[in-house]
Amino acid sequence: MNLPPRQQQILELVRDRGYVSIEEMAQLYVVTPQTIRRDINQLAELNMLRRYHGGAAYDSSVENTAYSMRADQMRDEKQRIAEAVASQIPDHASLFINIGTTTETIARELLNHTGLKVITNNLHVAALLSSKADFEVLVAGGTVRSDGGVVGQAAVDFIQQFKVDYAIVGISGIDEDGSLLDFDYQEVRVSQAIIHNARQVILAADSSKFGRNAMVRLGSISLIDCLVTDQPPSPAFSQLLHQHKIRLDVI
Repeated sequence: MNLPPRQQQILELVRDRGYVSIEEMAQLYVVTPQTIRRDINQLAELNMLRRYHGGAAYDSSVENTAYSMRADQMRDEKQRIAEAVASQIPDHASLFINIGTTTETIARELLNHTGLKVITNNLHVAALLSSKADFEVLVAGGTVRSDGGVVGQAAVDFIQQFKVDYAIVGISGIDEDGSLLDFDYQEVRVSQAIIHNARQVILAADSSKFGRNAMVRLGSISLIDCLVTDQPPSPAFSQLLHQHKIRLDVI
């Protein structure tokens, strides 16, 4: 397809970097942010990239966006989700927290709590929460990824020793049929163990996760008890939540 030169350059940049902000593209191409938004909207309508609040991304079903890029995406939405999730966790509770930039934002909000016992396979979460003297933080052993996630059979075995009050989980993508999707099958196995060994499962997922493709299926949306997100999902997906008696919190 023949695209205008700037749109072709935007597409190549986003595919190369995974995610680029509108502000950065406006400076790079010496145009207004409104012009970049129009370019992004047109490319998104052609299904060549995905538009996000504040930027654009190229989604692959086989490879996740780089950690530094994920940390910058949907920052305000993640913060609102984090505040809402943290408000559901009582003091002196036990909980799992899995890998993800959203769950790391939630962990920061949990620093206002008292007497939590946290089991995690996320080194960023462990480092953050271990600074609180009245928290007990346990870290799963296994293979350490570059993003601070710990995966592998050792991590699964460690998680399966516990039964906790809450699991706070993030996810890379949610299919319209209710499938929870991720990129690393080893990460998925740990997340499955986390979900199966918690009394209440809270899924924290911003609206960019809906319709995002990833090749590894964690399981059905029916595995969770509560979904916290920033925008209402589609009517069909909302009906799915109602069917499985899953509480929906839109913040």
